[in-house]
Amino acid sequence: MLIVKKFGGTSVADKERIMNVAKRCIRDYQEGNDVVVVLSAMGKQTDVLIDMAKDINPTPSKRELDMLLSTGEQTSVALMAMAMATFKIPAISLNAFQVAMHTTSAYGSARLKRIDTERIRHELDQRKIVIITGFQGVNKYDDVTTLGRGGSDTTAVALAAALHADTCEIFTDVDGVYTADPRIVKKARKLKEITYDEMLDLATLGAGVLHNRSVEMAKKYGVQLVVRSSLNEEEGTVVKEDVRVERMLVSGVAADRNVTRISLVGLKDVPGIAFKVFDVLGKANVNVDMILQSIGRHGTKDITFTVPGDASDDALGALEKNKDVLGYEELSINREVAKVSIVGAGMMSNPGVAAKMFEALYNSRININMISTSEIRVTVLIDVKEVDKAVNAIHDMFELED
Repeated sequence: MLIVKKFGGTSVADKERIMNVAKRCIRDYQEGNDVVVVLSAMGKQTDVLIDMAKDINPTPSKRELDMLLSTGEQTSVALMAMAMATFKIPAISLNAFQVAMHTTSAYGSARLKRIDTERIRHELDQRKIVIITGFQGVNKYDDVTTLGRGGSDTTAVALAAALHADTCEIFTDVDGVYTADPRIVKKARKLKEITYDEMLDLATLGAGVLHNRSVEMAKKYGVQLVVRSSLNEEEGTVVKEDVRVERMLVSGVAADRNVTRISLVGLKDVPGIAFKVFDVLGKANVNVDMILQSIGRHGTKDITFTVPGDASDDALGALEKNKDVLGYEELSINREVAKVSIVGAGMMSNPGVAAKMFEALYNSRININMISTSEIRVTVLIDVKEVDKAVNAIHDMFELED
């Protein structure tokens, strides 16, 4: 059996936790399994490196930042191989260049293109535990690239797919996927299983347990994921195509505070103006989520949309640079907003779910700024100060506790 195990930064934050992870991996190895381990940087090391970079240069190039940030994972994997050696277990650490994890050239947000598995297979055949850097790859120029925050999840799933692993376990500081963030909602409960589609929406909408691109890749290649804690032996949550349990109306409530709302006021009410706006943002690599367009009056209209908070400066720069082309009268921005979403495959066959969510917000006197829906999701944009109250109210309304 081939097992891919990924451990996040908190799981390898210090010597004690590194030794704990080593023991867990060795246990599977001693049962006769082939084991591939993917690691994130230790604790908050990535943040430390970013701060170091900005202390030297407030606007470092993305290429050099990737070169720097990749050292975090290299530290983790080398220390883990050393830890396993203390237990007389053969292990080897490999970085993205040694494996040959080929990516696109978008520094800071590269995407994996393919993985050469020959070196990994060779080391597994020698009955070694193979420990691989997460979060990073190598582009066509042989430069180091990073996959964006949470990218180690994507590395693990990609390796599981490329190696045809039997399972991919994602270890974090929580013991599974919950109906809401248990730090905010005391009644939140752990789900035994959840579909790829539901998990993808929850991950995209701020659940934080899994990187959304990793879920996307797992669904594409049929990689069964298990989310569990590295700090205890609890059973985790299985993420897969179909679940056996009877569908609840809503599987989870998620909140995303990394949101900025931008409004373009006084655009010409003519065909193609929306294309021009979002083409400018697309060329600046800014992802747009919720979109609201007003009814045209007096030859003008307004377009309001949300972007990730950490992309707001790029969005503003692109829009201001192209003001003459777009022809808007005014640009306004609000960074004090957040998205709250409900997700559940049960929504498709049950009308009135959105109304129930809106009732919960009304009862709590929470104003809704924007609304976005899909077959299995309803998202609202609200004041960021109201997030905790909103999530608890919605969770109670749908009685997601046992």
